[in-house]
Amino acid sequence: MSIMLAILVAWLFAVGTYLLLQRALTRIVLGLGLLSHGAVLLLITVGGRAGRPPLVGKGDDGSGIAAPLPQAFALTAIVIGFGVTAFLLALAYRSWVGTTDDEVQDDVEDRLSRVADDEGHFREPDPDEDEPWDEWDDDGDAVNDRAATKETKK
Repeated sequence: MSIMLAILVAWLFAVGTYLLLQRALTRIVLGLGLLSHGAVLLLITVGGRAGRPPLVGKGDDGSGIAAPLPQAFALTAIVIGFGVTAFLLALAYRSWVGTTDDEVQDDVEDRLSRVADDEGHFREPDPDEDEPWDEWDDDGDAVNDRAATKETKK
């Protein structure tokens, strides 16, 4: 039985990840729901076989009781999953009202990141400069304007 639950958890994670990587918001919400259900099932499976309630009475040595921590984690994961799903459904509805489409569009920053340099800056490299540019000068102060730094170095 444990092997079947492990296979089911793996399948839920795989399908959830596949749906999460799609561009349609409805598929993203469904993928997150499957990932959430897979996490809850994993937590319940890790808790072990079902036993007596996680309470120890008088004269009980505690053998055969169910582990309470995985159950608490599972309940917490269920509540967080419902909250995130409700939030994503509200965002998807708002996006659909604005665009009448549930497909996520490309962002301008996504296109710009393709032309960024190795450090992630959107600029043309300076042929006169041998050292890489960073946002801090030698004294540890933040540098906001690159041209001002060149003038102070000269």
